[in-house]
Amino acid sequence: TAAALAAPDPSAVLQPRAEATRKAAHVDFVVVTDAAGIRYTHPEPNRIGRRFVGTVEPALRGRTVVEEINGTIGRLVQAVVPLRAPDGRVVGVVAAGITTRNAGGLADRQLPVVLGAAGAALALATAGTALVSRRLLRQTHGLGPGEMTRMCDHHDAVLHAVREGVIIVGDNGELLLANDEAHRLLDLPADAEGRRVLDLGLDPETAALLASGRIATDEVRLVGDRLLAVNQRPTDLDGGPSGSVATLRDSTELRALSGRAEEARERLSLLYDAGLGVGTTLDVTRTAEELVRVAVPRFADFVTVDLYDAVLRGEEPDPGAGLRRAAAGGIRAQTPLYPVGTQIRFVASSPQADSLRTRRPVLESRLEAAPGWLAQDEERAARMMRYGIHSLITVPVRAGAVVLGLVDFWRSEKEEPFDAEELALAEELVARAAVSIDNARRYTREHGMAVTLQRSLLPRSLPEQGALDVAYRYLPAQAGVGGDWFDVLPLSGARVALVVGDVVGHGLHAAATMGRLRTAVHNFSALDLPPDELLGLLDEMVDRIDQDEAADGTGAPVIGATCLYAIYDPVSRRCVMARAGHPPPAVIAPDGEVVFAEVPAGPPLGLGGMPFETAELELAEGSRLVLYTDGLVEDRERDIDAGLEELRAALASAGGSPEETCRAVLDSRLPFRPGDDIALLVARTRALDADRVAEWEVPADPAAVADVRAAVSR
Repeated sequence: TAAALAAPDPSAVLQPRAEATRKAAHVDFVVVTDAAGIRYTHPEPNRIGRRFVGTVEPALRGRTVVEEINGTIGRLVQAVVPLRAPDGRVVGVVAAGITTRNAGGLADRQLPVVLGAAGAALALATAGTALVSRRLLRQTHGLGPGEMTRMCDHHDAVLHAVREGVIIVGDNGELLLANDEAHRLLDLPADAEGRRVLDLGLDPETAALLASGRIATDEVRLVGDRLLAVNQRPTDLDGGPSGSVATLRDSTELRALSGRAEEARERLSLLYDAGLGVGTTLDVTRTAEELVRVAVPRFADFVTVDLYDAVLRGEEPDPGAGLRRAAAGGIRAQTPLYPVGTQIRFVASSPQADSLRTRRPVLESRLEAAPGWLAQDEERAARMMRYGIHSLITVPVRAGAVVLGLVDFWRSEKEEPFDAEELALAEELVARAAVSIDNARRYTREHGMAVTLQRSLLPRSLPEQGALDVAYRYLPAQAGVGGDWFDVLPLSGARVALVVGDVVGHGLHAAATMGRLRTAVHNFSALDLPPDELLGLLDEMVDRIDQDEAADGTGAPVIGATCLYAIYDPVSRRCVMARAGHPPPAVIAPDGEVVFAEVPAGPPLGLGGMPFETAELELAEGSRLVLYTDGLVEDRERDIDAGLEELRAALASAGGSPEETCRAVLDSRLPFRPGDDIALLVARTRALDADRVAEWEVPADPAAVADVRAAVSR
């Protein structure tokens, strides 16, 4: 208690102790103050911090005061005792008492020596406050002998009920009082009271300490097979009754309590680590493996995770189907447990089937006494028991009302079986993992749908045309399906359009939006528009899409999509291009020189009303035009300038064909897993020979069309 006064917030430490003592001792109040009389505890918390009502000066000088006053809770009788530090200094006071209706005076003369001893015990240990409280006089004028007898009996009952040993020794070394706990801890004979401490058969050091009456603080003494922490104070300070009081605490029990506290701390730590370490990816199998890694060996020696096949595919579980072992691990690699990938059907009597049926965890403390578990696979069960596995907890993986599978925790090394507390911990551990497993399942389903949609929207093959040799690569993002796309579109006059685009975001919405933009580019290219005009129409369309989706509250914004559109003419060997917020294309000359084309950087699509500009390049035959999306040159670990320089270096060392160029670029990035999609399109230019080109001067007259058609057909 004295040490608590030095804490940053004494009330936070002392108030719970004082209230617990007050209730246990059946008194009306226990108040602790500092040396200035400011309260640190009170049964009415709003009075904490105010000045104590009563006489504190004698207690501050080391004396005990018993008085009758009008206090904050009415007319009351209270005892005020000094609170001493380990060095004997008075650092505060403790008051305990009761309210009374028949207030008169106090029978101070009737306070026995036990009251003074109990007052000293208060300064030694928390439990001492209860002793002081119960040793207070509860009588006022008018109490008869019967009431006095009952009061003393009640005090004795409280003294013998406390969890600390309390002994009182007179100044002549005679044992005046020992409570039941002291008898147990010191193995005292029944007639110990009234005998000299040195004659009780205690070990010499302990007996000498108790007989000396000297101040002792947490001195450890070995008594039999117990380590006792002994605190002792004299009772004759400042004129009090002669003798000493000592409290005894079994530190062996304290270590056991500390061990249980350490177990509780470890369990909280396990749950905390599970929150950090389980569910780091949106992959069902990886999440199951993370649960195994967290639980072994801190909670179980072996852990297995069994999930329905449908869950592994991202679908809703089918309770009628069997389970498949998704993850397993333990303290040893080779075990008789079903290996990962095994499909398992649990028999109806097994604890696993019971857990699936009831959707509740099942504890099998002793597997050799669990016939249902033995019936699952008798031969394997026998091998597992020979292996040392002897206890099991099986917990359903629940996501709301849906069961996704089971987690089994197996014990082999510790002789003690799993218990009810560990069952609750296993349930909490699996409940946290179940959220991550269900999230991964839902993501798997959506990702699969998005991949299917995306594949249906991207070109499965490139159209035949004679202007360009083309190769491409598409690398999906690690985080999910994105909205990158590319296309090769034959135009009139042997020209070819190349397009690469990128929709902001990932998932189904991005894939669907990509499909709409790709279709729009197909349609607009049929109008034979120059690149800047085509991007203008695409910009207007994106703006309309965004307005429509904002109006009905569906989908994510489309603004921010980018696109690069280029038209190559093999007759003139000229390439006209424009870009809307997209990275610039790279051009590899036939001699291997790499430059990034200076194409004016237009705004991303959807901003509306802003013009796009074109750039025109003359390309030597055999030049390679490289179009790509920003996932190739930009990520969290580097800016776009560094990415462009890395791309330039990869292109400079690439082979001459488009396929070799694609391979060199992606090889320079491996084993990189992109956080965004990557679309890469490489086109090597061809030029049409003069004998394959015909020219006509056509007047601006619709009637001339028939003559041109006839000339072309010859």
